[in-house]
Amino acid sequence: MTTSLTRARTAAGSVPAEADRHRAPSLLEGALHADLTPEGCDLGYWFRAVPEGTLGGDPMGRTDDVPVPAHMMADGPLRQAVMQELAFRSMAEEKATRAIGHLVACAPDLAGMDFYTTQLMDEARHAYAFRGHLLELGVPEDELEATMEKLAGADRDAVLTPLEEFGLSVLRDERDYIGGVITLTVLVEGVLAPTAELSERKWWPFDPPAAQIERAAGIDEIRHLSVGTTIVRRHLERHPEERERIGELIARGTDLWVRLPVQDLTFRRESLFQQGLEQHRDIAGDYEVWPGRRLVDTTAEERMRTAAEWAARTQRTRLADMGLAP
Repeated sequence: MTTSLTRARTAAGSVPAEADRHRAPSLLEGALHADLTPEGCDLGYWFRAVPEGTLGGDPMGRTDDVPVPAHMMADGPLRQAVMQELAFRSMAEEKATRAIGHLVACAPDLAGMDFYTTQLMDEARHAYAFRGHLLELGVPEDELEATMEKLAGADRDAVLTPLEEFGLSVLRDERDYIGGVITLTVLVEGVLAPTAELSERKWWPFDPPAAQIERAAGIDEIRHLSVGTTIVRRHLERHPEERERIGELIARGTDLWVRLPVQDLTFRRESLFQQGLEQHRDIAGDYEVWPGRRLVDTTAEERMRTAAEWAARTQRTRLADMGLAP
């Protein structure tokens, strides 16, 4: 029998397509269609595929030959929009990292423990990379934490802290491994992944380093969503009596999402981006943010509506794959 460790050794040096920065699908496509397992995405897979394949040897996941453009170093709505976004995303990834520590601790098998150890590292790296781009944008290192607090502290408290409390009640207090996987896969990453996809797409013409960082993070998220889906599907196949309990957990989490001021936060950022888009239409040119739609022709409301449609489709697909379709 060939073990995952043997596979890791014999395949050393090869990078799976879904982890290769040049061959991986978009986050949206991968979130809808990737089918990965915890055994296939173990520690050997991570060390083989991620540092060189996804990151290309750079911990931020970007290339040195793409400098920060001059217009992003000048104060204005584009700069403010990306800084607010990165500060918030870094805070979100930090909270995810800390929460995943509880998944590692209560994983019922080695495959789950190993996989969530790699996801913990991924999320910590995302937080590091988003902070790193704030430094590239000119934030002094000794002012980084204070600047992030000013940029996104209120949004963290309004949106991320309630989500964190919900997740920790499941993971830390109840030590509910499958409930934690559901919370992370369906209620957090499954909702936020399409927003991250939009972020990558809209920053390509204006801030290529930010888009590259988002691209590398998105490749990781494909793996997280797919493996989480596999874990839940297997659990329900073995324990169909859990379907009702898990459905109730999803309903409680969804109700929390609806009550959080996520739309207000997103609209503020997209409105800033829209102001910058109007100022720099020449830079965006004919760039299409999705097939057949030029970025310069979109509005804040349209981008938000499109990301919401992507999120709904992603969540429906993942729930169906888990065996939780309504």
